[in-house]
Amino acid sequence: MAAIELINLSKSYTSQWGKKSIALNDLNLKIEDGEAFGFIGANGAGKSTTIKIIMGLLKASSGTALLYNQDVKTPTARNGIAYVPENPLLYDYLTPLEILKAGAQLHRLKTNDLHRHCLSWLERFDLLHVAKKQLRSFSKGMMQRTALAHAFTIQPKLMILDEPFSGLDPLGRKLVLDILAEYRQQGGTLFFSSHILYDVERLADRYALINKGKLETVHKPSELLNNETTVLITSSGEMHAMGMESQGLNRWKAEVSRANLWSLIEQLKQSGHQIHEIRSISTLEQTFIASIEAQKASYTTSQKSA
Repeated sequence: MAAIELINLSKSYTSQWGKKSIALNDLNLKIEDGEAFGFIGANGAGKSTTIKIIMGLLKASSGTALLYNQDVKTPTARNGIAYVPENPLLYDYLTPLEILKAGAQLHRLKTNDLHRHCLSWLERFDLLHVAKKQLRSFSKGMMQRTALAHAFTIQPKLMILDEPFSGLDPLGRKLVLDILAEYRQQGGTLFFSSHILYDVERLADRYALINKGKLETVHKPSELLNNETTVLITSSGEMHAMGMESQGLNRWKAEVSRANLWSLIEQLKQSGHQIHEIRSISTLEQTFIASIEAQKASYTTSQKSA
C-alpha cells in the first residue's frame, strides 16, 4: 500500500487584481510504505505547498492526495502521522517535556510510563539537560530538535518533514540524520524536503525534483552513478597548470570531464604539483543545478520566440 499518493494534484492562486499564479501543476507521485523519499527543489518550487496539502493545511485546486488510501480531506487520514514544518511554532512558555507529553496525549499514545517515554526521546535528541526549561530561552537548533523529538514521541508510521535540518549546527545535523536513518531502517516511512542535497543522497531511497510546480524527475540517488561525467581534482604546487583554478596558498582545483582527466594529471606532474584528491562530483546537487539551468534556458528560448 502506498503511504502517500498524489494524483493530478494542482494548486493555483488568484490575486486581488485577478492575476493567476500556479503553485502546483498536475503533480503525480507515489511514496511506498517503508520508503525514505526526498523532495527537492528551489525556493518557491512547490515543496511546502505540496506538504501543506497532504497535511490538510491547504486545499488543492484540483486532483487528489491520499494517505494510506484515505483522502487527506478526511481527518482520520492523518492518524499516526507526524509532521514538522520548516519553521515549527511551539509555545515558548512550555518546556520540552510538557510539549512532548501534550503531543503524546493528543495522539492517544499508549505507554506504560509516559514520563519516562518522553524523557527517553529528549535524551535521544540531546535535550535531557533542558527538559524542564522554558523554550523561550532556546536557540533555533534546540527548538528544531524539540519539534523533531515531539514528532518521534508519538511513534509515527509516517513522518512528513519540511526542511528538518533547518537551523541545525553540524553536530545537530549529524544527530538528526542518524536518528532518521535509524527510523528508516526500522521500517518507518519518511517523506522530507531539504536544501541539503548531500543528506538527501545519504538518506533517501528515492528523490523527486520539483521545479515551478512541475515534477521534473524521480530517481534513486544510486542511479546518478551511471551518469558520472565530471571529476574534481585538487593539487598543490608553485606553478600554474593550465585549466586549474587558484585557491590561494599554492593550492589549485579543477572540474574536468573523465575524458580529459588523464591528460590533466600528466600536466600536473610536469608542473611539479602534488595531487591531493580526485573524486566524482556528479552528485544530486549537480543534477539539481543542471535541471534548473535547463528549465531557465527553455524559458528564455520560449520568451524570445513569443
